[in-house]
Amino acid sequence: MAPTAIELIADARARLAGVPRERLGVRSEGRRLLGFGRATRILPVGDAWHLGVLLIADEEVFATGELLRARAEAIRGYTAEAQRARSERAAAAFRGGFAEGEVAHLDWTQIDVDAVDAGGASGPLARIDGVVTVTFAAGARMPLAAYLDDRIALLP
Repeated sequence: MAPTAIELIADARARLAGVPRERLGVRSEGRRLLGFGRATRILPVGDAWHLGVLLIADEEVFATGELLRARAEAIRGYTAEAQRARSERAAAAFRGGFAEGEVAHLDWTQIDVDAVDAGGASGPLARIDGVVTVTFAAGARMPLAAYLDDRIALLP
């Protein structure tokens, strides 16, 4: 019988011991203080190993969302509004407590590993024909065991 998603993730956690993690963040909308608005911040809420489309924490597994590097706010010229918005999010991460240049993961979503093992799907994981698979790109699916092996082999 093929290994379950829970077993595969537990094995990955054991193999990742000692490998540096990256921090997860959530947006905190600025509140008013004495009538003045405070800037939005991105606050660190945990950490996880980043393996492609997966973020593996001690107890949970998440699907990746946006990835950015925190940096101090600076006046810059932009040719696109999307660049400006991304720079503002990077500055919000810095204001929230991420170090300059530190990776921050945003908009990640929790994966229900039990649902996958029950034959369903959650995020990029699904059980297809009894094998736990991961969708790592549009239309690209492979067994989770092989995906984790590949991703862990790429780590320093």
